[in-house]
Amino acid sequence: MNIPSNIKSRDSYLKRIAPFMRKSLIKVLTGQRRVGKSYILYQLMQLIRSEEPDANIIYINKEQMEFDVIRTAKDLNDYVVSQCMADKHNYIFIDEIQDIDEFEKAMRSLLLNEWNDIYITGSNATMLSGELATYLSGRYIEIPIYGLSYTEFLSFHSLPDTEESLAKYFKYGGLPYLIHLELTDEVVPEYLRSIYSTIIFRDVVTRHNIRNTVFLENFISFLADNIGNVFSAKKISDYLKSQNLHISTNQILQYSDYLCAAFLIHKVGRYDIVGKRMFEIGDKYYFEDLGIRNTAVKYKPQDRGKLLENVVYNHLRYCGYTVNIGAMSGQEIDFVCERHGERRYVQVALRLDEETTIRREFGNLLKIQDNYPKEVVTMDKFFGSSYMGVKHVHIADFLKEE
Repeated sequence: MNIPSNIKSRDSYLKRIAPFMRKSLIKVLTGQRRVGKSYILYQLMQLIRSEEPDANIIYINKEQMEFDVIRTAKDLNDYVVSQCMADKHNYIFIDEIQDIDEFEKAMRSLLLNEWNDIYITGSNATMLSGELATYLSGRYIEIPIYGLSYTEFLSFHSLPDTEESLAKYFKYGGLPYLIHLELTDEVVPEYLRSIYSTIIFRDVVTRHNIRNTVFLENFISFLADNIGNVFSAKKISDYLKSQNLHISTNQILQYSDYLCAAFLIHKVGRYDIVGKRMFEIGDKYYFEDLGIRNTAVKYKPQDRGKLLENVVYNHLRYCGYTVNIGAMSGQEIDFVCERHGERRYVQVALRLDEETTIRREFGNLLKIQDNYPKEVVTMDKFFGSSYMGVKHVHIADFLKEE
């Protein structure tokens, strides 16, 4: 196969995948459509070819017409086996594998050959995690792929680290293909609308046989307009009833699960910091890509506070943190983050220009009785470096962390 020559490297992902290469584990790259999963496969192929010029690389892209005949597990297994070579590594790459019926059965069979090194991508979280967990428990590793981080965004677009660049990141998001487009309001929204429609109709409506598409899109707009607010399916259902739209609570929860499975949004649970347990209700939702979010509802400068919180959440996930909303004695900590057994608390505020805001944002963190790092992230550069031991970090500096 021909690997594209103009690939922008995303080295952080290669570093995460490298320890599992040539191991009897399926490397599963998951994420929303168009976040760059295919190009990470290309980078892995480049790396393999640089180390083994005669490597046997088998590539299947289910979005290419030539592979449309591969529709079942048997089709997949038969094709791959026909391309494999004996007594040498076979590097097997399958893009958008969720479009192949019962693909997990083929994966189980192919993994029996110790010479097979398998990499797959998918845009449906439920299918990939559920089916693989059933058939291949302990035999795969999942690597979530996200849109461009802020530093990647600057690098891809050859932009300086300025307030104008940060504003473009907030407005247009981090889908890698934007590198080929002019970052203007006349060009970018058209592309983002096409991606938004593809996700909604291919990964949600068609896959789950949804008929009420009008409600679905209104529901997405509602979520986009309420980033960072506690989510209550019952409140939404009651509001819709007042508007003569009868949508059950269960249906609303089901729709939100479908959107999460398509990686359009992420559900974040609430964690009791004192009781050290998860609450059963009171989740929040954040969008995978702000450009897509700004397609669901029109971008407004007054939404910067919501977008700031979403950007902080996305960056924490990109850095490998497990993230929850913190709750303590009726007060909220925006993000309780854990990575490698260590914890971190992050509060988000647009500005620290009033004493009441300073006392609230820093005060909530100061009430936490442990010694893990605590910080407040804002758009305000000039507040200072710390407040009673709690760090103040400007968003641009926060987004440069790995």
